[in-house]
Amino acid sequence: MTSLRDVRLTLFFTAGMSLFEWDRLGMFEREVALYRALRPHLGGMSFVTHGDRRDLGYRERLPGIDVQCNRLNLPWPWYWRWLVGVPAAWKRGVVVFKSNQIPGADTGLALARRFGKPFIARCGYLHSGAMRLRHGEGSPEAVRAIEREGRVFRAADRVVVTTPLMAAQVTGQHGVPAERVRVIPNYVDTDRFAPQPGPRGAEDGAKVLFLGRLDAQKDPFLLLDAMHGVDATLWMVGDGPLREAVASEVAARGLRAELLGIRPHADLPELMNRSDLFVLPSPREGHPKALLEAMACGMAVVGRNDAPGVREAICHEETGLLCDPTPEGLRAAIVRLLADGDLRARLGRNARAHALETLSLRRVVEMELALLSEILAIPVA
Repeated sequence: MTSLRDVRLTLFFTAGMSLFEWDRLGMFEREVALYRALRPHLGGMSFVTHGDRRDLGYRERLPGIDVQCNRLNLPWPWYWRWLVGVPAAWKRGVVVFKSNQIPGADTGLALARRFGKPFIARCGYLHSGAMRLRHGEGSPEAVRAIEREGRVFRAADRVVVTTPLMAAQVTGQHGVPAERVRVIPNYVDTDRFAPQPGPRGAEDGAKVLFLGRLDAQKDPFLLLDAMHGVDATLWMVGDGPLREAVASEVAARGLRAELLGIRPHADLPELMNRSDLFVLPSPREGHPKALLEAMACGMAVVGRNDAPGVREAICHEETGLLCDPTPEGLRAAIVRLLADGDLRARLGRNARAHALETLSLRRVVEMELALLSEILAIPVA
């Protein structure tokens, strides 16, 4: 009888994404943690990336995981043909193909159908929502994203999303039967992302932490507006197309803000424990990993009450604060938390407990293994 120890999981990376890029962006350890944890339970695992031969250098950091990449720097149509024709373990035997996000899922779906393998369309956020936000409702980019999502979701054997809200959108907007949709949240390494001994915060004054890409989808200028007059330093971790504009705005306003750039994932728990609270000003998220990691560290967190993905992650007045999406609303929440240490501590404890109960890496591994068992009709153990 087939068991999970006979199964190979083949993950197709997001279009244009590579192991090298994950590493450059400080995402490598966060992204591979799940697959390192899954690997001992399976017969094999493969990553199919869009990177060049530099991705082969990560094999030593990924024991037991095969890496397939565009080592010859072929144009996309030729790389596709190479993937079809190359003899490789990632498409032989009992194999399940899975996407990491919807951009790039077409490749995994097409190869799954070509080789007769089941396909899991996984996405941490709905790409169509990001395109609506960036280019406008009804824009060609948003329309194409919606069409691609529908095509992939309807053809997949299972659809995995990270929140119940996204599941409702998949079934309602794209007509996917609810029995083919599963909610598996983003995970947090709750051993690494945990409260550290000693008092929270830095010794040289209050710190407000933002962690994310500096682009319009995170709305960093709302946070800069909110920090005007606040007796705290803003730490901004991340990079992106708005970095220079953000730096100019900070200088022009004389704000107490430090742009710390991209930091390795391993550095984030210390930064979170040295900060007094975490703020995510995004107008839309999927299931925001940085926010979840801050909650696991026992931080008091603040988000917008109009932001899908954020308002579902934070239980107002229980695990964090939700505020009006204005500079005044965000400033009021920040000032309230900075002034009330007991409230910060209570929200942080509750946030940590929520992360342990629902978001731990161990729990998500169990859910992933149960899904593979279900799709292949084999026992979990």
